[in-house]
Amino acid sequence: MRTMTDDGLPADLRAENSILVGRTPRNRTDAVRKLVWILPWLIFLGSPVQDLNSGDHSTAATAAGWVALASFTGVYLTLVFRNMGRPFSGPAVGALVVLLGLLAVVLCLSLGSAWIGLFVYVSVTCGATLPQRMAYWAVGVNTLAMALVGLHVGSDDWSLILVVLLLGFAMMGVKQLVRTTVELRKARATVAQLAANEERLRLARDLHDLLGHSLSLITLKSELAGRMLPDHPGKAAQQVADIEQVSRQALVDVRAAVSGYRRARLSDELAGAQVALNAADVTAEVPAEPGLDGVPEESETALAWALREAVTNVVRHSGATRCTIELLRRQTLDGPVLELSVEDNGSGGSGKGPGNGLTGLTERLEKAGGTLEAGRTKHGFRLAARVPATTSAPVGSGA
Repeated sequence: MRTMTDDGLPADLRAENSILVGRTPRNRTDAVRKLVWILPWLIFLGSPVQDLNSGDHSTAATAAGWVALASFTGVYLTLVFRNMGRPFSGPAVGALVVLLGLLAVVLCLSLGSAWIGLFVYVSVTCGATLPQRMAYWAVGVNTLAMALVGLHVGSDDWSLILVVLLLGFAMMGVKQLVRTTVELRKARATVAQLAANEERLRLARDLHDLLGHSLSLITLKSELAGRMLPDHPGKAAQQVADIEQVSRQALVDVRAAVSGYRRARLSDELAGAQVALNAADVTAEVPAEPGLDGVPEESETALAWALREAVTNVVRHSGATRCTIELLRRQTLDGPVLELSVEDNGSGGSGKGPGNGLTGLTERLEKAGGTLEAGRTKHGFRLAARVPATTSAPVGSGA
């Protein structure tokens, strides 16, 4: 079994993906790796840096330019870096994007065409941080603003217009990919959790059916041994031997159920039903070896569990003195079905609604394409389980 981490990812997969898309850095190493992914995009700042070092501006203008450039870069990195994990709130993102746009316009108009590349970062930020519909308009407005500012300052690098437009839309695609990746990760974690829950439910059903039946039989035989011990020690010893055999078989069944390899067989359950009913002083009518030619294994297993649960209920709860078990093939409008009927002359239990056994049994039969009917009759209680008698035939609702 693969080890799962707290976020629902297999440990080996998480180890392979050192940079997880759309996730806050887990440590300093992750933060450095994400910065290394972001920093190469700062190449467009080369022209503004060169312009400030050229000496074409006054000392005050140069100092103001450095402060504005540092502020612009800091806002850009903060927005993009935070958006890769825990983004700011909507109003905060909008305000910071507007600030970037204003800085780009003011710096270009104040210091010249060398600063026109700042609009690239504004476009990238719009595509990466704004909602999809808003980002379309923001990238377009930013591109138009760049064109107008470029005309005003006399920029001759019009290829940047295409770069600004395409990078903005590309970042929108990347953002959508990040969102899809995060959703898939969450869905995978949910599927893993559901699979674990289903396995726990299977174990609960199997252990209830296995131990309920076996412990009921052990209890009955222990009571018989206790009554026989004073006058019939030999018969009491036989009951104790039977108890040992049943307990050993129960242990084997539990181990097999936990391992997931056990498959109940109808013939074994019929023989076990005869023993359990006789031990409870219930007159039993049990069919001989059933003919199961062509019956799917899943259907046979479901009927075997149904028989075990029904007999356990008869022995433990009904107070019956007679029990009839029938196994019939029926032809329905939806195809052939195999019907197991267990009817007794007892009370059917406490009458407080279906217990865990019948609820789990219903789920088990539904998985096999079958149905379950259980309720009181005129003379007692009857349980009828139906499953497909062929591989492709669903269970019909009537005979």
